[in-house]
Amino acid sequence: MAENEAEGGVAAEGAEAAPPKNKLKLIIMAVGLLAVLGGGAATWFFFFRHGDEEHHAEVAPPPKPPAFVDVPDMMVNLAGAPGERVQYLRLKIVLELKEEKQIEAIKPTMPRVTDIFQTYVRELRPSDLNGSAGIFRLKEELTKRVNAAVAPVQVSAVLFKEVVVQ
Repeated sequence: MAENEAEGGVAAEGAEAAPPKNKLKLIIMAVGLLAVLGGGAATWFFFFRHGDEEHHAEVAPPPKPPAFVDVPDMMVNLAGAPGERVQYLRLKIVLELKEEKQIEAIKPTMPRVTDIFQTYVRELRPSDLNGSAGIFRLKEELTKRVNAAVAPVQVSAVLFKEVVVQ
């Protein structure tokens, strides 16, 4: 009987020891299931969710292309010190407008635009046009002056087709 009790005691201990192993397996399976579900959710979020945003971006209407107006070509002599060689500046300029219908509004003011450009450019010295910084300053100044001349129409940019200093 003592042996039976001893065997029963071992059997009872074995029965108590078995549930922790089963709980450990259950916890590992639950963690694995959560990892698989989390990986699936992350995959959907990173790869498939962005496709909807691209689709919405395509629905938006394309932006209107800008309109361009040619300014008559200009050739002016640059200001210099007395006794220096006379240098000339030749410019071919295009004005960028936001809409096509602004072209008709700006055409009547084109003589004023040409006059403003020539009076400003005649005061420049050759050193004012050195490098890309000089050309950029010229572009900014001409844009400011043309917008004052053609108000309420707004010119987006003054673009150079040709800039030659001789």
